[in-house]
Amino acid sequence: MANSAVLEQIYTIVAQIPEGRVTTYGRVAQMTEGATARMVGGAMRHLPTGHGLPWHRVINATRRVTDHGGAERQREKLRGEGVVFDARGRVPADLLWP
Repeated sequence: MANSAVLEQIYTIVAQIPEGRVTTYGRVAQMTEGATARMVGGAMRHLPTGHGLPWHRVINATRRVTDHGGAERQREKLRGEGVVFDARGRVPADLLWP
């Protein structure tokens, strides 16, 4: 797991992802001082209750929702924001942020 300074950077970046847009674990990691995509995924998995962060806007490098226990909920939240998925489950590249 990332140290508290890196976690704070991850959370600050994720909080900025606009509604209807997505970014990848790797892109978030590149905006921090030392996080990896895996660390970003871990941070999203271990968010504290009541956090309010748009965790659902972080997807994998193939522009798909990673398979996990909350994957269908994540897709539903994204669809609710107008995010579309192609036949292979990918989000269009033009919806990537930043």
